[in-house]
Amino acid sequence: MVETGGIAADALRSFIERVERLEEEKKALADDIKDIYAEAKSVGFDTKIMRQIIRLRKMDESDRQEQEALLDLYTHALGMIRG
Repeated sequence: MVETGGIAADALRSFIERVERLEEEKKALADDIKDIYAEAKSVGFDTKIMRQIIRLRKMDESDRQEQEALLDLYTHALGMIRG
């Protein structure tokens, strides 16, 4: 292993290259997701709502219930929802 200034150059290069490969994969996945949203939009789905649903599905049930309760409380307090 070659050391330059106390740094193992081969190990550093390996880490950098691994991160670069993962960044490329991440970009490809992001492009695929973008394509799926575009396809959904082209058949009439609201992609903003789809993104919200995906965000909600990632949440723990108790966190989601707490967020929904706070949203309900705030919208009532602002007079946005009657009843």
